[in-house]
Amino acid sequence: MNDLIEFLKSVELFNGLNNKELERIVESLERVKYHDGDFLFKQNEPRDAIYIIRSGEVELFDVDANGKERRLVVFSQGDFLGEGVLSEGTKHSTSARALTEVVVYKIHRDKFKDAGEITMKVFSNVIRVISRRMRYANSKADHSAAQYYSGLTRVEHDLLGNKEVPAGAYYGVQTLRAVENFNISGQKLNFYPLLIDALAMVKKAAALANNDLGLLDDKVCNAIVKACDEILNNKFHFHFVVDMIQGGAGTSTNMNANEVIANRALEIMGYEKGQYEYCHPNNHVNLSQSTNDAYPTAVKIALINTTEKLIPALEDLIDAFAAKGREFAHVIKMGRTQLQDAVPMTLGQEFDAYAATLREEVVRLRQNAELFKEINMGATAIGTGINADKDYPPLVLKHLRQITGMDLKLAGNLVEATQDTGAFVIYSSAVKRLSVKLSKISNDLRLLSSGPRAGFNEINLPPMQPGSSIMPGKVNPVIPEVVNQIAFKVIGNDLTVTLAAEAGQLELNVMEPVIVQSLFESIDMLINGMNTLNYKCVSGITANEEVARNYVAHSIGIVTALNPVLGYETCSALAKEALRDNRSVYDLVIEKKLLSKEELDKLLAPEHMLKSRSLRKK
Repeated sequence: MNDLIEFLKSVELFNGLNNKELERIVESLERVKYHDGDFLFKQNEPRDAIYIIRSGEVELFDVDANGKERRLVVFSQGDFLGEGVLSEGTKHSTSARALTEVVVYKIHRDKFKDAGEITMKVFSNVIRVISRRMRYANSKADHSAAQYYSGLTRVEHDLLGNKEVPAGAYYGVQTLRAVENFNISGQKLNFYPLLIDALAMVKKAAALANNDLGLLDDKVCNAIVKACDEILNNKFHFHFVVDMIQGGAGTSTNMNANEVIANRALEIMGYEKGQYEYCHPNNHVNLSQSTNDAYPTAVKIALINTTEKLIPALEDLIDAFAAKGREFAHVIKMGRTQLQDAVPMTLGQEFDAYAATLREEVVRLRQNAELFKEINMGATAIGTGINADKDYPPLVLKHLRQITGMDLKLAGNLVEATQDTGAFVIYSSAVKRLSVKLSKISNDLRLLSSGPRAGFNEINLPPMQPGSSIMPGKVNPVIPEVVNQIAFKVIGNDLTVTLAAEAGQLELNVMEPVIVQSLFESIDMLINGMNTLNYKCVSGITANEEVARNYVAHSIGIVTALNPVLGYETCSALAKEALRDNRSVYDLVIEKKLLSKEELDKLLAPEHMLKSRSLRKK
């Protein structure tokens, strides 16, 4: 009983309950054990209980419109789920699944019915938790002042003086100044969780290396490591509030991470936020580092991991085009060059080509992302390693390799590596190349589906929405259109990366924040765009076989198939006459007795026109 009461006191849900009330809660608990992979509850199931985690880890995830799972957060000891059970008749909006062996205590809804005062206290805590979650959710769409919620504050100081920081915030005074100074893009660090995760990885590795060197004691190191692990489990992300575009070469981003980690580490050690004498953002969390090595290293790790999100979306789209290639393998149509009739092909060949050209980009993206595995940890300010122990670089590299699972390596020249942004330039070019190909394919889809009466009308795109406020019945190719626009934005971002890389001066490129913002924005848009193109367009395309076949039958272009037998001059004259008199090439060849019907039918058979064959005389 005493053990459980002490445990419940650490759970936010039961703040304000006295020991007698906690005893009643303990009597209501049901202990349940789950194995790795077991579901605690599933999305859309009725809520029936609150789940309090005693040990192990549980992931909370939802399923998006395309049926893909999206992890939201990982919960561990002391966390609780399903608090919405206090509102009757509600369903789970997410699913919860055990990641390890998990022990939870469940409190069923009916246990609260006859516990009036206890229920009110718990309900009050639930309201506070939900209110906080909503506040952070709204801050993504609201103006920068959204974080200045009323309530207690703490006073922090920096080089410029004292400033009041919201008491509940894990960030500190330097982050607050950055928020005030850089209300620029509206895109906060928390828009890009993999970047936050990478910052936590770098800080964790630095703490472990400094502990190995005896520069950071065990207590502080362990608290920093635990704070970083919690961030890696998707906690505290909404306290990363600095704008992605900022002055200072990323210092504001680095300090946002340092302050959040320091304040969470202070809590873990039993102190209050802001008691930096016990764990300081600069002296402890940023020990042996500078923004100029920690920030670009985190960015590179994040871009490698982001590439591993981009490539599956690309591969799914490739599979969708390849599937349509197989489906349309029998559909004869006219190929076109310069928007003029060329020679026959199949619609399947056209879609196979889309799959093939995109498949090249998987290789290119992976090759270019490999460049990010060279990092400059230990360089500190300009690459000379000032304020870092001589043994720090290999140690922090060792820990970072273990934490990330990546084959990272230190740059041979840290001064060069600290100022060079060439890897970002070449990676951006690969992202641009992918977007150019996607835009070209989208152009083709719009042309092939144009009409339906006065265009090509060879394929039908899935109708997604009415196309006009004035023209009844009109349906536009809105999905390829939006992919075109994504491509334009990515191409523009690539130019931004190029100009920012060129703008570097002497020992540092201070323009890295706009490089970072441009790359992450481009990748995010491409992932969303490719998923949209796949699930809302390509997968639902159908062929108008008769229309496509008629184009072939009435095309002048089939005369090309007669070239090897009749010669270029004769075929040119046939094409000219057919076009002038609106006659078919087929009829003219028979009429002029240039070939017999049997010979002509054989030459114009699909199997002869759709692939190469031997032209040598036997």
